[in-house]
Amino acid sequence: MAIHITIHDVSPAWSREVESAIDLARAYGIRPALLVVPNFHGSAPLAEDPQFCARLRQLQAEGHEMYLHGFYHRARTWEEHASVHEARGFTSRARYAFAQKVVSGGEAEFSDVSRAEGLQRLDSGERVLRDAGLSIRGFVAPAWSMPAWVLGVLGERGYSFTEDHTRIYDPRANRSRVSVVLNYASRTPSRLLSSVAWCRVARSARRLLPARIAIHPADMRHALLRSEIASLLEWAQDDVVNSGSDLFS
Repeated sequence: MAIHITIHDVSPAWSREVESAIDLARAYGIRPALLVVPNFHGSAPLAEDPQFCARLRQLQAEGHEMYLHGFYHRARTWEEHASVHEARGFTSRARYAFAQKVVSGGEAEFSDVSRAEGLQRLDSGERVLRDAGLSIRGFVAPAWSMPAWVLGVLGERGYSFTEDHTRIYDPRANRSRVSVVLNYASRTPSRLLSSVAWCRVARSARRLLPARIAIHPADMRHALLRSEIASLLEWAQDDVVNSGSDLFS
């Protein structure tokens, strides 16, 4: 089955680590799609770094697809969330805790926005990437966490690729497919080791399902994860597709 490689959290905030990940993939003849964050955590605006924008245009010309990856890649604190959404009670707190503490480290941005706010962030993110000279080939919500309405909006806007933890989607054609995703978590030693174990086991699902390998810049800071990713890329290289849309073929 086909395999697609992505580098997440592409931002001036992670420029060195992103280059390390690109170099690692290049060693196996792979051109990963790049998931670009317009203003990572509100402190690394892409629009204010012309050198990084020029580098992204160069990578695009070399065949790397560019995907919009949220806007801030950061969710509100619980206090901010409760104030904006008037959220109260155990159910609201549990839902927030699952998205922001279990699924992510407070980075499931699109699970925390209203439809109006989400549309505004999509508009702003598209504008930032296009002003940087980038062609947007897909959208991926931070932490793969998005409400159902996002799919409809992406379809209306002509997006042909997005994904979550378990499926890939072509919103424009209103189709989806189950897909396994292999990625690492480095926030704590236990998460790091459990994610390594998961990827070693889950790669066997490739026999039945298209697969995705998601590289995060923080992975490049750990020798173990660099080694594991290199092993995955070597394992995948004969079946890699450059476009996420090719996973539907």
